[in-house]
Amino acid sequence: MVNRSRPVGVKDVAAAANVSLGTVSNVLNRPHRVSADTRERVETAMRELGFVRNESARQLRAGQSRTLAYVMLDATNPFFTDVAQGIEEVAEDHDLTVFLCNSDNRPERELAYLQRLEQQRVQGLLVTPVDPESPMLADLVRHGVPVVVVDRTRDTEDLCTVSVDDELGGRLAIEHLLDLGHRRIAFIGGPEQLGQVRERRAGARAALVERDRSPDDLVVIATNALTVAEGLAAGERLAGLPKRSRPTAAFCANDLLALGLLQRAVSLGMRVPDELAIVGYDDIDFAAAAAVPLTSVRQPRRLLGRTAAELLIDEAGNGDDHRHQRVVFTPELVARTSTCG
Repeated sequence: MVNRSRPVGVKDVAAAANVSLGTVSNVLNRPHRVSADTRERVETAMRELGFVRNESARQLRAGQSRTLAYVMLDATNPFFTDVAQGIEEVAEDHDLTVFLCNSDNRPERELAYLQRLEQQRVQGLLVTPVDPESPMLADLVRHGVPVVVVDRTRDTEDLCTVSVDDELGGRLAIEHLLDLGHRRIAFIGGPEQLGQVRERRAGARAALVERDRSPDDLVVIATNALTVAEGLAAGERLAGLPKRSRPTAAFCANDLLALGLLQRAVSLGMRVPDELAIVGYDDIDFAAAAAVPLTSVRQPRRLLGRTAAELLIDEAGNGDDHRHQRVVFTPELVARTSTCG
């Protein structure tokens, strides 16, 4: 009689099927070594007993995990969930499982996740870090953990990175607005410690310089986060500026900010794009579906995830033969009603 107070084990299956433990093991791991009749008898016993394979124990014996992990920056931002989908697609192709973790843009939470995942001996780690120069990433590399940084770059070349040229993306956004005749342009984004914010703003300023404008002509409205709520608040601040000096266009550091700004502008009676043209960044699915379809700088979100996962699996499988790569994708501007009417 099987004790139902504990999980059903291989010994229970062997007893029920009247076979050896080695035969049960072969059915699980090397079924071609077992005759069809015996395999059917063992599989029937498994079904009747409700046997569930202990994958953790198997991986521990084998000395290799079948799990990857992705520590994303903000699970509420569809950009990162799209990246995660790309990672999962590659993992599925390689019969791997993916743990998804959300650092919530908090360094201490990110550190705790990375430490736990290393202890759990995952096959490799993907991370969009709060700080790409975090000492923890270097520690993981020294400990032999395969790591790929996603949507960031690092000054060192001790691991693979996959990112998008954010400075170019900022330039594309401002060039588009200048081509439409705008001269007073706002940049909305923050916090300052986020590398993408700095690079997108730097690209915006570079575009102004290339058109013989002062980089100080860019009206910077700093935000505490890249969220819809912060976009709404930025809209209030923008509307509160004197009309004669108010920007006629805004470039937002991501689409969530842009969608919040768009919502507030419409609620205040501002006509988009006639009184305020808006450009976002990322081109998440909500951008095209907005009440006023949003012009946005598109990033290849799933491709970012797929490429990062492929590099991680290559490093985990090839060890010393793996060569670290710094992959940088090119963004593109997708013009819609929020700027073009």
